[in-house]
Amino acid sequence: MKSYPTLRRWLAAGISLAVLGVVVVLVAHPSSPVGPVEKARADEIQAKISDAWALFGGTASRNMVNTVDKNVPFECNVEKGQEKNIKWSAQLGSKSYGGPIIAGGQVYAGTNNEAPRNPKITGDKGILMCFKESDGSFLWQAVHDKLASGIVNDWTREGLCSTPCVEGNRVYYVSNRCELVCADTHGFLDGKNDGAHDEQYTSKIDADFIWRLDMMKELNVFPHNMSACAPLIVGDVIFVVTANGVDEGHINVPSPKAPSFIAVDKKTGKLLWSDNSPSNALLQGAGKEADFKQLVNKGELLMHGQWSNPAYAEVNGHPQVIFPGGDGWLRSFEPATGKLLWKFDCNPKNSKYELGGRGTRSDFIATPVVYDKKVYIGVGQDPEHYEGVGHLWCIDLEKADRLGRTNKDNDVSPKNDNFDPKNSVNKDSALYWHFGGPVSPELAAKIGRDYQFGRTMSTCAIHDGIVYVGELAGYLHCLDAQTGEEYWNHDLKAAIWGSAYWVDGKVYIGTEDGDIFVFSHGKQKKVLGTMEMKHPVRSTPVVANGVMYVLTESVLYAIAKP
Repeated sequence: MKSYPTLRRWLAAGISLAVLGVVVVLVAHPSSPVGPVEKARADEIQAKISDAWALFGGTASRNMVNTVDKNVPFECNVEKGQEKNIKWSAQLGSKSYGGPIIAGGQVYAGTNNEAPRNPKITGDKGILMCFKESDGSFLWQAVHDKLASGIVNDWTREGLCSTPCVEGNRVYYVSNRCELVCADTHGFLDGKNDGAHDEQYTSKIDADFIWRLDMMKELNVFPHNMSACAPLIVGDVIFVVTANGVDEGHINVPSPKAPSFIAVDKKTGKLLWSDNSPSNALLQGAGKEADFKQLVNKGELLMHGQWSNPAYAEVNGHPQVIFPGGDGWLRSFEPATGKLLWKFDCNPKNSKYELGGRGTRSDFIATPVVYDKKVYIGVGQDPEHYEGVGHLWCIDLEKADRLGRTNKDNDVSPKNDNFDPKNSVNKDSALYWHFGGPVSPELAAKIGRDYQFGRTMSTCAIHDGIVYVGELAGYLHCLDAQTGEEYWNHDLKAAIWGSAYWVDGKVYIGTEDGDIFVFSHGKQKKVLGTMEMKHPVRSTPVVANGVMYVLTESVLYAIAKP
């Protein structure tokens, strides 16, 4: 049985350029220290998985694959008094989406304040908790008050939904208040205030903030319901999707000039460049409800919120940062300057957006994955909108990089809703393959629905030329990474919010019913077992140093063989 949460919302980019009468807000600061981005090679900026899982996806390519760790368990028991393979567990709040992240001997998780670590701090808050990796002992927490504007910007009891990124002695994340935060990984445990001196909470178990960029105050961002981006660091620059979105009426974007994508100096928190492409159309004189709906259905305006994450690639010596937009377009930018390199429309031109399951146009919750000079991503929506038709795309990065320089408007999308990459109409498209969309009545009768692949919140895991990807409706798909051919699928019979994770020749994926399914890697389906966690798993299980970390709704588990 598919299950959905009772919560209302889960979430657990100036210089004005005029081109053919279209004004794009792109803020750039050429004098800013962005040189390291231009010089960085992909292999130099990848996180070392051997002793850490330091950012969402493990590396800047965001691929949910760990080729280092071995002997990872695929069974456990979390029942009190009957524990099996449980190294330690730690109590969280009542909702937990951010992480887990493991780096520098510490584990980080985003949650709420329903189980206060500091009895003096009560009420609804966004919380980042930090634990000792070896035994799970609590070290410190970052506490963020709720926004006074309420649920339109910061939904009740959803906590901190951003998955942090750790580099050295700094941890970066986006708070529930739409702030990009840089904090000391030691908190105030070291007895020093290393950065900003305006912290509200300063006990030994509180966070030591180095700097904070308030995207609402300083950039006029209007987050819809929640801010959730998992920051990406390349060289000295942090890249973030801001969460700029619609208001409570869902037919207006209050801040169309505000950025959807930003690049920030990791040392100072200073804005380097920004881009507002997903909302720029509203600056052309439109703005009425009819205009809003028309622009959305033409793929020219963001639909709802923006809760995905950027990825990094280097193709033929050309670095690029890839941003998923709330208008359903995937865009690639030159990391140092914010110059648009290419864009790809991930929705059919004839699709329509509607709140709820009836609509056929979607944006992104999933994160783009870079693998073998290609990028993979599926479309989806806020899970409150339930199931619906989806699309999984494979884009040729070499073609995108080349054609984006000459195609009109840098557009490398498929043409005329023809998704055959070999068709002559797509000679100027970077489409490599497509999976999903409506199916024939005969196939619909066989599979029990009228589309092949549904909306997804899941980021791909790709290894040995095989793609593993879940969809909200509870199906795990196994595909050929080269052709998009489906090898097999499996109905987990519960909603999937997280991603498949490949490690040690196995594939792990959690469900909202609290089960982690374990499959053997390969083109033939083989279920190895199920780990019952007793609480919803709305994140992705990850592994570091031979230990699997599972973030359930209210408990963080470290799972390892004795």
